[in-house]
Amino acid sequence: MTMVLLSSNITAAEFLTPVMLSLRVAFIALVIVLIAGVVIARFMARNDFRGKVIIETVLMLPLVLPPTVVGFLLLVLFGNNSVVGDMFSWLFGDTIIFTWYAAVAASTVVAFPLMYQAAKSGFLNVNKEIEDAAKVDGANKWQVFTKITLPLTKTALITGALLSFARALGEFGATIIIAGNIPGSTQTLPTAIYVALQSGNMTLAWAWVIVIVVLSFFMLMFIRVKANES
Repeated sequence: MTMVLLSSNITAAEFLTPVMLSLRVAFIALVIVLIAGVVIARFMARNDFRGKVIIETVLMLPLVLPPTVVGFLLLVLFGNNSVVGDMFSWLFGDTIIFTWYAAVAASTVVAFPLMYQAAKSGFLNVNKEIEDAAKVDGANKWQVFTKITLPLTKTALITGALLSFARALGEFGATIIIAGNIPGSTQTLPTAIYVALQSGNMTLAWAWVIVIVVLSFFMLMFIRVKANES
């Protein structure tokens, strides 16, 4: 069966492959940062201890570091000569460098600060007296967290999740260093756009740019609507 053509020389498969890979990478990164961000933010919002400022600074570093620096550090961390890299090779029989798993790692690291900051702000805005009152009424910690805390921080968590997803979807610098740009394997939307521009394929570049712009627009618009509702 003949491939459906987007234009005279662009196939649907050529267009959709990096789109679907980017969505998969961004979604998995979102799940990771959502769980880790909520857990860590909750702990940091409710506890004070020596060295807290240093830990929070480290957690937020990917937000200000150049993506290429993040990619370099991840390359060192997961490389064959590192403890973490050797552990992954032992567990899975191969390194994650230059695989789509590496793209997930890069997207997770750069997106985490957005989720963490939003979740922490949400938890800090929850009146602790409400949680304490629920405990007095017999609710355990899990019930207080799921029935009181999470509903009160829903808007902040949704905002953090959408911003994290958008950041993961648009990750380029760290991804291209640790995952490379292998068509059909590790080539995400941002790296595909870069290659299309380098090769002069403006039609394909524009098609991918429109996908990212439209997705990002609707996610940001949803955030604004939720913010106005609250």
